[in-house]
Amino acid sequence: MSPNGKPTSGKETVPLNQGVVVSVRGSVVDARFDKSLPSIYSVLLAGDEGQIVIEVLEQRDAQRVRGIALTPTQGLARGMAVHDTAAPLKAPVGKAILSRMFDVFGNTIDRGAGLANVEWRSVHRAPPSLAERSTKSEVFQTGIKVIDVLVPLERGGKAGLFGGAGVGKTVLLTEMIHNMVGHQEGVSIFCGIGERCREGQELYREMEEAGVLPDMVMLFGQMDEPPGARFRVGLAALTMAEYFRDDEHRDVLLLIDNIFRFIQAGMEVSGLMGQMPSRLGYQPTMGTELSAVEERIANTNTGAITSIQAVYVPADDLTDPAAVHTFSHLSASIVLSRKRASEGLYPAIDLLQSNSKMATPTIIGERHYVLAQEIRKTLAHYEDLKDIISMLGLEQLSAEDRAVVGRARRLERFLTQPFFATEQFSGIKGKDVSLADSIDGCERILRDEFKDYPESAFYMIGAIDEVKRNGTAAADIGGQQQESESKVLKDSHSGIRAKASPKVDHAPDTHPA
Repeated sequence: MSPNGKPTSGKETVPLNQGVVVSVRGSVVDARFDKSLPSIYSVLLAGDEGQIVIEVLEQRDAQRVRGIALTPTQGLARGMAVHDTAAPLKAPVGKAILSRMFDVFGNTIDRGAGLANVEWRSVHRAPPSLAERSTKSEVFQTGIKVIDVLVPLERGGKAGLFGGAGVGKTVLLTEMIHNMVGHQEGVSIFCGIGERCREGQELYREMEEAGVLPDMVMLFGQMDEPPGARFRVGLAALTMAEYFRDDEHRDVLLLIDNIFRFIQAGMEVSGLMGQMPSRLGYQPTMGTELSAVEERIANTNTGAITSIQAVYVPADDLTDPAAVHTFSHLSASIVLSRKRASEGLYPAIDLLQSNSKMATPTIIGERHYVLAQEIRKTLAHYEDLKDIISMLGLEQLSAEDRAVVGRARRLERFLTQPFFATEQFSGIKGKDVSLADSIDGCERILRDEFKDYPESAFYMIGAIDEVKRNGTAAADIGGQQQESESKVLKDSHSGIRAKASPKVDHAPDTHPA
């Protein structure tokens, strides 16, 4: 019997401790052991070939245990034999797991060769102690301008990624995986909890085409699998991440999609086990179960596990218990905007809604902090002016307000960036921009150093010096573009665009408010 609890070919030794199934209710299985009672989290095997895997979650009395099946229970009946492996669920660790795709049991599901030279470790591990944790707050640089400047991530912290379908969430994750190898020479682990099998296949192909698969591990607990398997796949991913952090002394980027599905799987397991539900039907142990996962994501003296977690907010209700408990663990929130995606401003991060607890003077420095506040102030002022522009036109603004609009629009375009992950689709070479270059560019834009350059010169570039190569200085170009935008917005508001719109030259760097 393999350490992962699944049957293997060849002769197998029969476990000494053998019991019998006394009841089967869906995924909940009760078993009686007369000789020795299995411990909590022990894996039990049932079926003709041990294909049904059960994890013990409760000891009912001196002879009976209750467990949750991690595989379908078709064919399981009362009176059938069940074997105690006397070991918990285990995950493979080692260099051989790189570039592979696994399920919750550690079986490869990428149709590749079998695993060799791997060690099997329990998925139930304690978080690092306070003595092992690093006391220094460090910024995790991604090479993506908008994140490093406005939403700095914490090394060893947790960031939430909020966004629907089609706004660039997968592309952003792929780019972070690519830059992780270049910046920290680290490892990326993608954990899909409750994902569709189609999404897993598409992600695997995209990672392979982007060339980031050799330094990546993927695990999936698909939505068609029993809740027990979806509930444990996150722990298996953490076990692999801890190996690279503690044994290989490498930084790890752990991507979880979706952390709400973990809570949802726990709710299903809790209901099946007959526990009294808490508020809105959630399990009473939700806080403890989520903390058991989040606290293992930490920065230690040997390495760090930095996590980016996609967060689904049920019914957009931020007071939902699942959202409240998740937010309490996050150090940064990245909000993706469909409006910015429709305008072609990628990465489509909402610059005003996204925030980070790392954006304080003591961590990122006084210069960076003041710059980030000035950028947010400029963008917020531009947002307030959009209604006035749409009703009265840009020419009705004061000279100071027109200057603010110019700065904000140039900042929005400068904070776009071509990705390595999209080179094959866009034909634009990807750019990895350092934090120093990003800060320098934003400061120079706010000082109006490039006010005579067209806004299109700032779109999809790396460092700010590329503006001079992409655009020609002309004193009146910026004013002509802003007048064009003012006319479009004004006509849109008054409903008289029928004849005017064909005459308007829609430049690629203009968009309606």
